[in-house]
Amino acid sequence: MEWFEQAREAEQLRDWDTAITLVSARAECYSADSYAHDNHLWHMALLARAGRLAELTELALTDVHARRRLNASLRERGMEAELRMRAKGGDRGALYGLVRLLCETSRAQEANQAVQDLGREDQHAHQILTDCGSSSNVEAAL
Repeated sequence: MEWFEQAREAEQLRDWDTAITLVSARAECYSADSYAHDNHLWHMALLARAGRLAELTELALTDVHARRRLNASLRERGMEAELRMRAKGGDRGALYGLVRLLCETSRAQEANQAVQDLGREDQHAHQILTDCGSSSNVEAAL
């Protein structure tokens, strides 16, 4: 059986160790080889699905794909405190995830406060507030 088929099978069986080992061996961030780059993205997705947030956090220090996947995973898991901490550290993607999470959980006032505290001048964060349909609630909160 080819490694790709083995990795897909392991993923379906939620055998994360095997899937991650097989995929990571053929993964390369920003590779000229599109397969290697796709494998890198798959590797990041596998780490997230496996709940290996510590590994993603470590990789996120130097890897934009890990950072994006980490922030998405934190948002999906409702891990507000972790997103807030990352946003305070300057991670704009974490700020955007935090604002979306707060909007999705009908906390427009808190989303607005997060933008004011962590990204007052960040136009994208303000746009997320508007896109979340909370602009009227945000204005009322001011």
